[in-house]
Amino acid sequence: MENAATWYEMLVRPSWAPPAWLFGPVWTVLYVIIAVSFAYVLYLGITKRIPRIVLLPFTLNLIFNLLFSPIQFGLQNNLLATVDILLVLGTLIWSLIAIYPYARWVSLVNIPYVLWVSFATVLQVTITVLNF
Repeated sequence: MENAATWYEMLVRPSWAPPAWLFGPVWTVLYVIIAVSFAYVLYLGITKRIPRIVLLPFTLNLIFNLLFSPIQFGLQNNLLATVDILLVLGTLIWSLIAIYPYARWVSLVNIPYVLWVSFATVLQVTITVLNF
């Protein structure tokens, strides 16, 4: 397998794809939002202030989110990465709907995460189609 950066640079990408250097800073900000808000949800679950089932989509979202980079850049598998990012987006929306009645601020503070993952999903699908 090729170096991940070299492999990504060789992919056909749409003209509107952001430069690779932008992903690090964006994800750094998003991971702070995710860590604070998801930790609060975990606290609510542990202290039984929310039904335990509300923790499920948050847990799945973290798993799918953490799997994306190893799939995309480790396995260099666009199709599997597309499936994964769709699962990230789906579990994120599910999470924010599930927590909204209990902690609205968690849903609201994660709007940038939803927007970025929506954009990243469209980008990933486009890259997959262009390189199929």
